[in-house]
Amino acid sequence: AEVNGQVEVADLPVIEADPTQIRQLMQNLIGNGLKFHRDDMPPVIKVYSDFAAGKNGHPGSPGQTRAFCKIVVEDNGIGFDKKYAERIFGVFQRLHGREKYEGSGIGLAVCRKIVERHGGEIVAIGTPGQGAKFEITLPMNQKGD
Repeated sequence: AEVNGQVEVADLPVIEADPTQIRQLMQNLIGNGLKFHRDDMPPVIKVYSDFAAGKNGHPGSPGQTRAFCKIVVEDNGIGFDKKYAERIFGVFQRLHGREKYEGSGIGLAVCRKIVERHGGEIVAIGTPGQGAKFEITLPMNQKGD
């Protein structure tokens, strides 16, 4: 309500995962989409999914033995330069000063830990001034599926 933001959530798959951690993951990503909005337009965050393939907890590996899904959180915010796509997942790494954007600088590091703990991967894609997209690939079931 503070930023007149909108969150659009499509049907998402049911996966075997720790609900508290997945809730934290989504809150961090959606919260970032709302926080890092452009001044000239209200933030719009889209959350949707697709199926992906992988093996033994490593999405995209040849010889798939597990079913994976891809969850995408995409926004129309300030974005970031692709050269920072890995750096933003570091603890206390900030691309912007605290005077403009609040936060501790650990949110995306927590997101990566949650995804990795579940046997998945998270990738950040951004374009300055055009928004950011986070692609999360997670197994549909944890070990023993």
